Amino acid sequence: MSEAIKVEIVSPEHLVFSGAVKSVSVPGVEGYFTVMGTHAPLMSILKPGFVSVEDEKETTSFYVGGGFADVSDSGVTILAEEAKSASDFDPSQIKGAIKQAEEQLAGAESPEAKNSAQALLDGWKNLALEAKN
Repeated sequence: MSEAIKVEIVSPEHLVFSGAVKSVSVPGVEGYFTVMGTHAPLMSILKPGFVSVEDEKETTSFYVGGGFADVSDSGVTILAEEAKSASDFDPSQIKGAIKQAEEQLAGAESPEAKNSAQALLDGWKNLALEAKN
């Protein structure tokens, strides 16, 4: 395994995820970024989206509804306003979120809005696939 990075995803209610992983992709306000192994320290505001943690066997996604990400020598800490795994969602919630994201994509006028809506739609669809497993 390449150098693992410690990741913690914390919501106001509880610790959602804690573990050493190969990489983590985070929805920063300026766009998604991926952290692997040793990474330069940074702090980012999060936009609503999906955190994907990848270990040697699988990738797991978590919905975050904004917050902050802190990347340091000790790992990545995500302090989310809201954070949920696929198992925390009712299938009808995911279907509704997919429909809403499709409508947002259809109504997007700027390239930035379209990219943002597409990323959100893709995230919800990936979460739907994880919820089935």
